Amino acid sequence: MDLFKKYPVSISNTLSGKKEKFEPLNPPFVGMYSCGPTVYSEVHLGNLRTFTAFDVVFRYLTHIGYKVRYVRNITDAGHLTNDAGEGVDRIEERARLEQLEPMEIVQKYTIGFHEVCRIFNILPPTIEPTATGHIVEQIEMVKKIIENGYAYEVNGSVYFDVNKFSEKHKYGELSGRNIEELMDGSRALNRQDEKRNPIDFAIWKGVPPNHIQRWPSPWGEGIPGWHLECSAMGTKYLGKQFDIHGGGMDLKFPHHECEIAQSVGAYGIAPVRYWMHSNMLTVNGEKMSKSKGNSFLPHELFTGSHPLLTKAYAPMAVRFFMLQSHYSSTLDFSNDALNAAEKGYRKLMNALDALKELNHPKTTAINESLKNDLDRLVDECYLSMSDDFNTAKTLAVLFEMSARINDFKSGNQDLGAIDSNTFTHFKNTYINFIQEVLGLREDNAQDEQLLNGLIQMLIDIRKKARTDKNFALSDEIRDDLKAMGVQLKDGKDGTIDYEIE
Repeated sequence: MDLFKKYPVSISNTLSGKKEKFEPLNPPFVGMYSCGPTVYSEVHLGNLRTFTAFDVVFRYLTHIGYKVRYVRNITDAGHLTNDAGEGVDRIEERARLEQLEPMEIVQKYTIGFHEVCRIFNILPPTIEPTATGHIVEQIEMVKKIIENGYAYEVNGSVYFDVNKFSEKHKYGELSGRNIEELMDGSRALNRQDEKRNPIDFAIWKGVPPNHIQRWPSPWGEGIPGWHLECSAMGTKYLGKQFDIHGGGMDLKFPHHECEIAQSVGAYGIAPVRYWMHSNMLTVNGEKMSKSKGNSFLPHELFTGSHPLLTKAYAPMAVRFFMLQSHYSSTLDFSNDALNAAEKGYRKLMNALDALKELNHPKTTAINESLKNDLDRLVDECYLSMSDDFNTAKTLAVLFEMSARINDFKSGNQDLGAIDSNTFTHFKNTYINFIQEVLGLREDNAQDEQLLNGLIQMLIDIRKKARTDKNFALSDEIRDDLKAMGVQLKDGKDGTIDYEIE
């Protein structure tokens, strides 16, 4: 029996504002899309919360028997600094700053993103498409939107006509906004005179001659609109309508709202049945932002080098910290919270080690109360996760299970008082939820692959600091590594090797 039949999943659907029973279009197959990174800089902790949340969704749906096709894109073109399709190209801006080709920037930060995912035990998606690899599909989608009367071309750019779309369809349904409010709140943007209305957004953007990234199109050379990229890639790999679309709360408007409009404008059907959004990460009660100096990069957590940190934290303790709160709730980041998470993580992992060493002895007299209690805990693990992927409630159940494990280990509870099937079911559930569903693994400082990955990440950051003539940061990284027993060997062209003392 597939577990998803025994434990039906419910999802808080942002589109309806209600918790709904999850009914895939074509069970047991599930199509799921999550917005990936724009690879122009390192991912920060807020990004990681979103990627971790949907990693757990992917893991759990797979665990209970669904066949999940999980698509998470890489945005490597077209993401401008203003979400309405105006401003500076983020990747080109970084390429000019670092004096590299845009695709060198893309490669550098894509590798970094994958490394961080590996360190945090975030599984790779089933498909990871790039925007630049799907220019043809995006152009074809723009053509369909124009043909259906929902877009217009001006000076080589194509804009989505929100007013025209709203004559037949609802724009703002996902975010709860209406056109009148959007019109009143709109502000003057660059090349605003091209648009029929200020709330129209670019689905293809003509670019000036000095723009490095550019592709030919029926409207002239340009770049795809950021919102269009996800619509085109989601449609290609999951169909015109699919089950789940996830992303951070900050993407609900305008990005996801525009995705809906584009897909309906092209194909006449709502693209997604269940919209899921993870909430923001705050720091000591304040919104995380670079301007406030409270935005964390992964390496700053591992080294404890950020001024707001009192010590270094291991990746799995940070992952555990993120799982302590429901994905849709605001999560506050602090040293006290991380210290508590570190202790909680260690408690569960110690119980995991103890459980793996336990062997069921010969059954004595059955303790029905104990048997029922262990069965209840197994059920509650699944019921909690099936209730909108509630990792916080699931962890509470796992802590109860860890107490039972410690009683078995210490001899305070007779393991022979339950039958072997009950114990095996209990044992497998605990192990599977810790390792497979929640993705927690042992943080081992002697794990050579992980350690080398972290060191190489710091070396790359130090190289960039030296290139930027930020010698204070370069020296700080060198000294921090030395204090941890890592001796760098610098050649005339940069760090060539290192050794661990």
